[in-house]
Amino acid sequence: MANLRILLKRRKAVRNIRKITRTMELIATARFAKALARAQEADAYTRKIAELAADLSKNAGEVSHPLLVTRPVKKSLLLVVTANRGLCGGYNGSIIREGMHVVRQHRDAATPFDLEVAGKRGIAFFKFQGVPRTAEYLNFNEKPTFAEVDVLANRYIDLFVSGQIDEVKVAYMRFINPARQQAVVETLLPLSSVSVETKASAKGGAAPGPDAGRVDYEFLPDASGILEELVPAALKVRLFKMFLDAAVSEQIARRVAMKAATENAGDLIKEITRVYNRNRQANITKEISELIAGSEALK
Repeated sequence: MANLRILLKRRKAVRNIRKITRTMELIATARFAKALARAQEADAYTRKIAELAADLSKNAGEVSHPLLVTRPVKKSLLLVVTANRGLCGGYNGSIIREGMHVVRQHRDAATPFDLEVAGKRGIAFFKFQGVPRTAEYLNFNEKPTFAEVDVLANRYIDLFVSGQIDEVKVAYMRFINPARQQAVVETLLPLSSVSVETKASAKGGAAPGPDAGRVDYEFLPDASGILEELVPAALKVRLFKMFLDAAVSEQIARRVAMKAATENAGDLIKEITRVYNRNRQANITKEISELIAGSEALK
């Protein structure tokens, strides 16, 4: 009977866990819907402003912008965007692997680099590995704001323009569609490579017209003034889109993980119930056999 009591306690514990995972799945689903709406709203704007910055920089003649200048990389900066919480499957692990790959590349090439980490999970991992961090961020949760990203982007702009860093890379989870997300490391600065990639992806989605590359621009008041406003805005919006992608991808990963945990808990409850019924039946049969044997002995 002691075994039966243990099985009953275990089944009750698994049922309680299933309630928790089911609730977390529903919460992640609701948060995913809101995060997806924000990411989709920002996607078209991010792509268009990047294309516009690239077109204007090519048609501005001798005028350029410091954020578009590619130079030899003497010092790099890597930002790793992870989650503040776990229970989201392989979400954090995939991003950390990509970030560690870049860290090893810099170490092998003896290239100086700064590492900045957003999210408690990433901070804990790199602290455990003994990798020094120049900055840590805990304020980017499942609903990042543009004001928070704007402060970060302005600091990167100042570091890049002043020559303290020559490259900024971001490791995060890119949102492709609700069924597919990919851990990537993308170059944020300089913006020249970003513009080319953005235009190439846009061409893959829809074929450009015959006059797509022959657009004449008139700059008022001048090209330098327009680029001075447009290029930093393109950088900030792109970084903001990365955080939005990370937020929606985290909720997808958590929803999938909690759904799998709920289903596994259900299977475990069925297995425990099956074992409980089998043991209970065996105990009943044993007691009946003992009663029959005792009555036979009394005859």
